[in-house]
Amino acid sequence: MNSYNPKIVVFACNWSGIAGSSELKANPSLQVIDTMCSGRVDPSFVLQAFSSGADGVMIIGCPPGDCHFISGNYKTQRIVMLLRSTLSQFGIEPERLKLVWGSTPEAVGEFADRVAGLGALSRSTAGVN
Repeated sequence: MNSYNPKIVVFACNWSGIAGSSELKANPSLQVIDTMCSGRVDPSFVLQAFSSGADGVMIIGCPPGDCHFISGNYKTQRIVMLLRSTLSQFGIEPERLKLVWGSTPEAVGEFADRVAGLGALSRSTAGVN
C-alpha cells in the first residue's frame, strides 16, 4: 500500500445511504459534501475541487432506477462521462474521478487507495485553474 494520503472530495447524495456518515467525516483526508441529489453536482464543482487541491473526486448517487428525484442519477452518469474526457484535456487522469451507486465507506477507502497509487496530482501539469 502506498504511504501517500491523498485529498479526496466526496459528493454524496443525501438519499444514497452514505451522506452524513460520521466514519467518512472523521477521516481528515476526505472532504464530504452532502448534496440533495447526485444530479445536482455541477461539473464546475468537480473542476473546482481539483483546482483547489483534491487528488481525487468521488460522486455517490442512488442506484439507477432508484433516484429520489426520478432521473438525477442518469444526469450524473452523463456528466461524469463528459467530465472524464474534459479532465484528460487538462492533463488529469480520468481515474481520479469515480462515480458509484449507493456506496459504502469501504468503497471510498478503496478509491482513496487507488488515488494514492496514482500519487499527488501535479498542479503544474493539471491545467485547471
